Amino acid sequence: MVALEPVDVADPRAQALLTEYFAMRGESFPKGQTYRPVFPDAAVFTPPAGVFLILVDDDGVDAGCGGIRRIEDGPAGTRYELKHLYVAPSTRGRGWGRLVLAELEDRARALGAAELVLDTHHSLEAAGGLYARSGYTAIAPYNDNPNATRWYGKLL
Repeated sequence: MVALEPVDVADPRAQALLTEYFAMRGESFPKGQTYRPVFPDAAVFTPPAGVFLILVDDDGVDAGCGGIRRIEDGPAGTRYELKHLYVAPSTRGRGWGRLVLAELEDRARALGAAELVLDTHHSLEAAGGLYARSGYTAIAPYNDNPNATRWYGKLL
């Protein structure tokens, strides 16, 4: 059975997964555009400001990650942002991305979130499909992330 473990985003395990994720994003970013990775500050993923999770597979291998962090309140009230949802390519298709997303939604609710928002790039088609199937809808941009072309939100 896979497990989801909360960790400090500065933990070497989290840093390794983020490095893998950022490298994958950089390689797949559209030609002529520059992907600008930003390693997050640990404080934004420390409760009650947020949480960062690592997905551990049946063999005890770190296979994915994701986090939520509190951002400025929105029209619905307390708002958290989904960040760095990643599942290793070798493990995709098992529903683990949805598992991480559902757990992060539950943790956002427990922290008092009324809404969960995220930004993504249109080239991440599988991610866009996951968000749509999970009830996220297009919203107006809430930040100026140069890596994003789409913004989604979900009332919790």
